[in-house]
Amino acid sequence: MQEKLSSSLEDYLEVICNHIDKNKTVRAVDISKKLNVSRASVTEALKKLASKDMLLYDRYGSITMTEKGIKEAQRVVSKHTSLQKFFEKVLGLETEEASQNACRIEHVISEKAFEKISEFTENYIK
Repeated sequence: MQEKLSSSLEDYLEVICNHIDKNKTVRAVDISKKLNVSRASVTEALKKLASKDMLLYDRYGSITMTEKGIKEAQRVVSKHTSLQKFFEKVLGLETEEASQNACRIEHVISEKAFEKISEFTENYIK
């Protein structure tokens, strides 16, 4: 069974994936700014993700996601998107508040609870 990533590492993967989708590349400074953390924290997280075969990272080179990293990042992004949609469309929260809550909950919600929320949301907004 695959080792579960910490909430923090999931956040890093999510930011990296989203940044690459929008800009085609990502640098440590981009991640640092987005997560409001030090460059040293980013470097440490990138090393951990690289050791888990989630990305390829060279301190002065580019950051590239592996297939394993892409798959995990897409899982986290999908969960965030679905939860945010639930908070916005079903509960009527503003986008920023919905996103903040989705970010907190995406790391701790059980798969069964997540599936039920996603199913409800899809049926609710039809």
